[in-house]
Amino acid sequence: MRKTVLVLLASMILTGCTTTQKGTTAGALGGAALGGIIGHQSDHGAEGAAIGGVVGALGGYIVGEKMKKKFCPIGGEQYDESVQFCPTHGVELKVMGE
Repeated sequence: MRKTVLVLLASMILTGCTTTQKGTTAGALGGAALGGIIGHQSDHGAEGAAIGGVVGALGGYIVGEKMKKKFCPIGGEQYDESVQFCPTHGVELKVMGE
């Protein structure tokens, strides 16, 4: 059962739709693992994992939001960094903040 959950969560990280979703998932998994380890030291592993997962998810969300995003210079639509050209206008996307 544990192995199935880990494989499912790992596949979610690799196939997330956006950078924000990937960051949130990775943060939640990392935080839960670290929280579980720390909580285990005081016999509160489950509580530590839950708290670590929430804090990690929030941190991952913030990091994912701050990652480079691109925009269309013609229409201004915003896209994930994996998109190279605007699907509407066919022009190369520009990186925000540059």
